Amino acid sequence: MHIGHRYRLLQTLTWSRSEILFPLQWATAVTIIYTQLELTWMALPALPMSLIGIAVAFYLGFKNNAAYDRMWEARKIWGAIVNASRSWAFSARDLLGAHADAAELDAGERDALRAELVLRHVAWMDALRHQLREVKSWEHNTAAYRKLRQRYAAAEYTEELPEVLGRTLAEAEVAEVLGKLNPAAHLLANQSRRLAELRARGLLDGFAHTQLQALLHELMAQQGKAERIKNFPFPRQYATVNSFFATLFALLIPFGLLTEFSALGANAVWLTIPFATIVSWVFLTAEKIGDWSENPFEGLSNDVPITAMARGIERDIREMIGETELPPAREPQGMILY
Repeated sequence: MHIGHRYRLLQTLTWSRSEILFPLQWATAVTIIYTQLELTWMALPALPMSLIGIAVAFYLGFKNNAAYDRMWEARKIWGAIVNASRSWAFSARDLLGAHADAAELDAGERDALRAELVLRHVAWMDALRHQLREVKSWEHNTAAYRKLRQRYAAAEYTEELPEVLGRTLAEAEVAEVLGKLNPAAHLLANQSRRLAELRARGLLDGFAHTQLQALLHELMAQQGKAERIKNFPFPRQYATVNSFFATLFALLIPFGLLTEFSALGANAVWLTIPFATIVSWVFLTAEKIGDWSENPFEGLSNDVPITAMARGIERDIREMIGETELPPAREPQGMILY
């Protein structure tokens, strides 16, 4: 996620340079052929070009709206995780051993049990963010994007999950959950099992058990929503055809402008090159923005910053149970927060 006021013009031009160079070269070639060989039949009338442009613009708008919806839903999911995580921390702190029947519970044991529930939740967030950062076949995974991830890497691409989980879990539990198909879901299941054990020991009353269990159901629901976005791509037929239509229109633009600029005078026809480049850049860049917004968890610069959000939650909930030595906040890399 970019945390500046806006992208600078130079950054935008650099990011979309292929959407500038290709139309520039194509428009130059078309104009040179038109003028040097006097192939006047190459010029297309403006009306069909306008109709095609309107159709492509509507299609781009549809795709970009749908891609933005996916990104915004992903942000709302992690906003719900923030709220549920804080609720989990203070509920575990205040409800565990709070009723009269558990008054004899040793204060040290009570603190250890509270810390266990909170730290296992930290492990759940770590496991979830690692699962969401796994690159899928439909996401950006060319050599250029792999190089980009190595240069501006989210933490999930540089750290080892067993070591991360080892910060907050016992070694036996780390080995157990990593042997499962879905470690994050299994950690929530472990939380549920632990609550049942505490209830059986009389350390949680029925109300507290119900409240904490409801929070686990909420966290599992949010994980499922995040996995739905991660594991189900934006429909490929829309993404593919949208790219084809935008490229086709960019190829046709110089032919549509030849007639208009030729009518202004012999040398005015060369204005086809800059104007065709600008129009093509607008359409192709709009298509690229939608393409970069489809997959909000793939670890690129416009994604939801789940790495930083998970660390922010961890700092909050550790502090709620009295810890003072907190892990450092995640810092942006060149105005990009992962």
